[in-house]
Amino acid sequence: MNNLTFKKTHLASTLALLMGTSWIGVSQAEETQQVEPQKDVEVIEVSGVRGSLIKSMDLKRATFGVMDAISAEEMGKFPDTNLAESLQRITGVSVSRTNGEGSQITVRGFGPSFNLITLNGRQMPGTGNSRSYNLENLSSEGVSTLEVYKTARAEMPTGGLGATVNIVTLKPLNKPGQHYSVSAKGINDTSNEKGSDITPELAAVYSNTFADDRFGVSVSLSHQERDFQRQEANIQGWQANVDLPDLAESKVIDPRGVDADGKRIGNHFFPKDMNYSINDVQRERTNAQVTFQYKPIDGLVATLDFTGSKAITGQETTGWGIWNEFGGNINAYELDENGTALFADIGGNDGSFTASKNTTEVEARSVGFNLDWEINSIWKVAVDYHDSSNKTDNGADKGLGSDGQVILGSDQLISKIYDYRSGEVPHAMINWRNGTNILSPGEIDSNFSQFIHSPGESDIQQLQVDARWYNEIIDIPLVSVKFGGSRTEQTMGGLSAWSGLRGGPGFNPAYPQIFPDGMFELHNTNNLLDQFTGGGSSLNPNYYYSFDFDEAVARQLAFLTQDVMGSDVYSINPYFDGIDSQSSVTENTTAVYIQTEWDFKVADYQVQVNAGLRYEETDVTSTVRQRVERQVNWESASEWIMQYEQGGTDNFLTQEGKHDVLLPMIDVKVDVTDDVVARASWGKTISRAPLGDLAGGRSLTGSPKPGSRIGSQGNTNLLPFESTNLDFTVEYYYGEGSYAAIGYFKKDVDNFIQTSITQTSIDGLNDIFNGPRYLQAIADIEARGDQATSTAIFDQMLANGNGNAEGKIEPNSNDPLIVWNISQPTNTDSKSVDGIEMAVQHLFGESGFGLGINATFVDGDVKFDVNSLVQQAPLTGLSDSANFQAFYEKDGLSVKLTYAWRDEYLIGVGQAQGSADAPPQFAKSFGQWDMSVNYDVNENLTVFFEGVNLNNETEQGYGRYEEQFLFARQYGPRYAIGARYNF
Repeated sequence: MNNLTFKKTHLASTLALLMGTSWIGVSQAEETQQVEPQKDVEVIEVSGVRGSLIKSMDLKRATFGVMDAISAEEMGKFPDTNLAESLQRITGVSVSRTNGEGSQITVRGFGPSFNLITLNGRQMPGTGNSRSYNLENLSSEGVSTLEVYKTARAEMPTGGLGATVNIVTLKPLNKPGQHYSVSAKGINDTSNEKGSDITPELAAVYSNTFADDRFGVSVSLSHQERDFQRQEANIQGWQANVDLPDLAESKVIDPRGVDADGKRIGNHFFPKDMNYSINDVQRERTNAQVTFQYKPIDGLVATLDFTGSKAITGQETTGWGIWNEFGGNINAYELDENGTALFADIGGNDGSFTASKNTTEVEARSVGFNLDWEINSIWKVAVDYHDSSNKTDNGADKGLGSDGQVILGSDQLISKIYDYRSGEVPHAMINWRNGTNILSPGEIDSNFSQFIHSPGESDIQQLQVDARWYNEIIDIPLVSVKFGGSRTEQTMGGLSAWSGLRGGPGFNPAYPQIFPDGMFELHNTNNLLDQFTGGGSSLNPNYYYSFDFDEAVARQLAFLTQDVMGSDVYSINPYFDGIDSQSSVTENTTAVYIQTEWDFKVADYQVQVNAGLRYEETDVTSTVRQRVERQVNWESASEWIMQYEQGGTDNFLTQEGKHDVLLPMIDVKVDVTDDVVARASWGKTISRAPLGDLAGGRSLTGSPKPGSRIGSQGNTNLLPFESTNLDFTVEYYYGEGSYAAIGYFKKDVDNFIQTSITQTSIDGLNDIFNGPRYLQAIADIEARGDQATSTAIFDQMLANGNGNAEGKIEPNSNDPLIVWNISQPTNTDSKSVDGIEMAVQHLFGESGFGLGINATFVDGDVKFDVNSLVQQAPLTGLSDSANFQAFYEKDGLSVKLTYAWRDEYLIGVGQAQGSADAPPQFAKSFGQWDMSVNYDVNENLTVFFEGVNLNNETEQGYGRYEEQFLFARQYGPRYAIGARYNF
């Protein structure tokens, strides 16, 4: 415990503290919750886990509306090493994970794009070309409090339909004097294979005040490195109602019923591919925060601050798998009662081995200036400006400059077997023409390589002006009136450059001589996905080849020259034929608001009311680069490639939109007894449409294989999601740091966005598939008694003289037009979500033991109907969740055990290689145990141990039904040991 001295401030500061309100929205939340030091009153500050829970409870109790908070246990020590992992301890908050770490949050069933992240009350740009903020890139050392506002506040920036999360950083004048904390830890990720077994994490926090506490500076620095391995099995998508050949009864198992005509009742589904991968990842994260504060006179504080972060993630991937086409390729199959393929014997196409290399850098920075002036006991004004950006770049590898993938393999196969009749991971075996299930190194050929560069950036410039008048004049129960306005310019944009499929593609012609046998290393799968039933040594195939990415690139650059390949010359340049797509959206928002606070009695009950109104007007401008499509060539049995007009024919399409919103809100807080608080809140909140939906213009896929002829078109005039929210909560504060709470919430969301897919033909884009020459090739093949697989059809068309000089097949004018599945977002009807939140936090007196449990149960008419192929607009992220925390803290020893659980939920609608019905992606339930142990060696030095994912939980996903496997990911537990020194 630290002994600090304080003095009482005047009425304004006291009310701000009691109401839990912030100044610039919530930008100065920490300042309004602190008071100035003086020598005449002594207050004991409790630190550690217990102190953090007490502070968080006090914030929850004092504020209007429904708010939860997490406070630092002490300077430089937040409850979890990752801010997202900390937030999931809050009732109603669950996280989605990236690389085994919490990344983005879902609140009350509303996913990342529905929640707003602010830093000291300032609206933060999303990560890269998006609205969603990735919290794993921001360290926790310089953070003092996380505040989650679940109900509307007129003073806050809009965008948090689910919740607004405010990250409050350290302010030196709030804690005068010199303070510092340094820590170091070594991290052992048990999944690591290629990197360092022990990686460092270093952090330092310094704060000091000078000139009689009128000038202050705080600095926070941290650097973390983590090396690990992610193992994964994956299917890119499921195709509904593909053509099925007439097969002998012995080749088909189909339990679906039949109608009067003998036709099967219901839908059927087949996997487009099946692949496996091993990803060796190295990640570095560096954070810095600097804050200067100056108080030239009493009541006037100027703050200048900078927050910056840089996260670099490099990964090398080894993968292998199969690609499927249907119709005549299918030799045998077994379906379940839902029509999902559990087994399929499929001919044609190819099997492959891949090597990928990618380095992605995420760099964020925010510079802000705040002037907070308490003119007198009646008036307070503030001006705040910040300029913030968040950039992503997947071309951070200076040698490659892109995300690169090399695919080698062979099309010399008889058939491929997909089998998901047992275990948790499907099997994919290939029957090669060499008479075995193993391809020899000498048979491995060049398929294709591709290189993609897709940087993105989100920027926000925001000016906010606020004033607050405290009522000391009129004898009415009005406490204060706060009003102000803001001007926000947000720009989100990015581009994508794609090399195309270089070096072939598709074994046409074949060049196995490029690669010596010694380039390939044979491995077994004994340690692959061994946390899943059917994984490890039971996996089929039980082998894979790895090869060096750089060597494979170098050999193909040397051999597949323009003299050999013509227009298919091998190149690693993603800008080989220019920029493929580019878009940006600029939103200019002007907002004004007024918010009033009232305090009065009704009978014997103290009642506090917070009522306000916010008006916003937003202008949207979308600019999209349009490429002119010329034709689609069939370049190999498995590859169809879009051709574009050359010679600077790209053009930029600019479209504009506009919308405005009126957002009323009211909070009522009643002190039922000294220990019981009841709340009721009503208000409106919004979340704006995703960037990709707003960007106008039309784009078509560059690799339009049959079953994957897709495109997208934006809608600049999309209205924001607008939610009318109702909350009722009762909270019982029965002891220091102990309380129980239960609440009900309901959200009625208008302007829900649904992505509709329409089938469209475009003049000039003819389809070789099922054209006259294609059908003639099928007839020729079947006439000689062979199976008309896609490989056989391609070869027959070449034999019939349908290829050009480079062995590619170009469309003819008598071919039918390609039918494209074009997706476009539109505003649709209203949806409703409601739920119950429950929380209990109990400290067992002075025993040192404490316990916290919370759970959220949500429901609504926003679920995905898996039995319908009609396009739908469900709510992604909707799921029940629960958290458990137990700790012991006494005599310098602190032990904390936590468990976070999230039920299955809808990740999104649409699969990368799914059919036009926009099939879903579901995640299975997830539960993770974490633990930390801290021991105070003395007053200043603490040693600690941390364990994350102690139960080695895995991630799994599926499509319409659990039998429609989509992914299985395995990481592993990780541990850290370290020391922290405070002064």
